[in-house]
Amino acid sequence: MKRPRMAVLISGTGSNMEALLKACIAGELEAETAFVGSDNVEAKGLATAGALGAETRVFPYRAAKEAAERAIVEAVEYMKADWIVLAGFMRILSPAFVRRFAGRIVNIHPSLLPAFPGAHGIRDAWEYGVKVTGVTVHLVDEGVDSGKILAQRAVEIAPCDTLNTLKEKIHKVEHILYKETLRKLFAENPLA
Repeated sequence: MKRPRMAVLISGTGSNMEALLKACIAGELEAETAFVGSDNVEAKGLATAGALGAETRVFPYRAAKEAAERAIVEAVEYMKADWIVLAGFMRILSPAFVRRFAGRIVNIHPSLLPAFPGAHGIRDAWEYGVKVTGVTVHLVDEGVDSGKILAQRAVEIAPCDTLNTLKEKIHKVEHILYKETLRKLFAENPLA
């Protein structure tokens, strides 16, 4: 049976991408990486992906969003990626892009959606003063962090936590939950 192929998109360090690639290598996630792409030529995750054997690409959004998205579409089609996996990709995809790959774009978000959507989910939850936050894996729709929720896991905020320790706790949960959710999603939705 054909393994699903992922196009993983990042913007920075790519810790979720790294966890997913290592899970594929270890056989914990039955998938292949078509490529790792970034909107940021200086993203540290690109070097990490290359060191793990993944092909990397840069899509320069600063020049023009439409051109960058066309380049992503071309790469997804050329590399025969079945899924687009967002792993800290800090760009809002256009409605046309989302419609083209409807049901095939997955994102991870550091809060229990629908609470605290957007680019600063951890900080927003921290500043609001909640006692429990968490992680959500969801399909991407045309809204911001509003797609169908696939999985969630709560993370308690302890009295001794700082914003930095909370970020660490969230990232540990992300690395486990994303792998588990994608494993289930790919098994239930073979695209071959």
